[in-house]
Amino acid sequence: MNARALVGVRILATGSSVPEGRLTNADFEKMLDTSDEWIVQRTGIRERRVLDLTKASGLTLAREALQNAIDAANIPASEIDLVICATVTGDMTCPSTAARIASDVGAAGAAAFDVGAACSGFVYAINLADSIVRAGRAKTVAVVGVDAMTSIIDYADRTCSILFGDAAGAVVLRADENPALGCIYQHMGADGTGWGSLYIPRQARDIPPSDIENKTRLGCLRMNGKEVFKFAVTKFREVIEDALAKTQLTPDQVSQFVCHQSNIRIIDAARERIGLDPSQVYVNIDKYGNSSAGSVPLCLDQLWRAGKITPGKPFVLVAFGGGLTWASSVWQTP
Repeated sequence: MNARALVGVRILATGSSVPEGRLTNADFEKMLDTSDEWIVQRTGIRERRVLDLTKASGLTLAREALQNAIDAANIPASEIDLVICATVTGDMTCPSTAARIASDVGAAGAAAFDVGAACSGFVYAINLADSIVRAGRAKTVAVVGVDAMTSIIDYADRTCSILFGDAAGAVVLRADENPALGCIYQHMGADGTGWGSLYIPRQARDIPPSDIENKTRLGCLRMNGKEVFKFAVTKFREVIEDALAKTQLTPDQVSQFVCHQSNIRIIDAARERIGLDPSQVYVNIDKYGNSSAGSVPLCLDQLWRAGKITPGKPFVLVAFGGGLTWASSVWQTP
């Protein structure tokens, strides 16, 4: 066996960052024909964190999240070999957000690239990072998930605007001599035939005929809520069941199911169908909304720092999003 196959992956630390600004359901009642009761019943959201886009961007949150993780790991940033950033709201397509993050935290010289898989982005990115470390191509890797969703929201669109907020989360991974540590199973998938259910058109030519009457501004997120809900409810359950079956784990053997915060009804439907204990499925959507690629790492950081990721017990990351994409990642900790 190649010696590189004997490498494991250890999570050294996590970090996150959210803006101070809040947009509550009461604020939406003043802006749109909606109510706190209507929003809570359909989404579980009570408020979202919102950047002041005149002073900051997703890059700001990403930098802070990774710096928090580096500080918690107690390592110099110069030891980082690779930075992967999952985002769909980067300030620019060139340079990558990852390259700017690396420079800002003192990891200049590290390889850096972005991953665009919408709400699945962080799980895609951490799966890639684990594989790269196991292949011996990097020793210490930083993975960041960030989205400033409020920068791409048309607040005249009631269906989308109430859902999204801004957040970032990060992890620092390092090669470990114990090959049992790290990602013990991962799955990623996409179905591009459903792209028109959740997309960000930049030009009029990007709009499919089925959505031509949509009044949402160009450059803003568009969503067919019914189609996305139907896809998410089914795929969420399938991805979790697949992860359990392939690892031969039972739900009670899992420390936490760290799920993308899309909609409380989607999370509850999957949890109830599979029979998961509510204490195993972390929920913070009521306070932060859907932050796309920032959602899963924000949850992971909050769980990690609260001591709710049980040592020696696997945890599962699960996400789905635009593309349409989906992903899972089962991790074993020391």
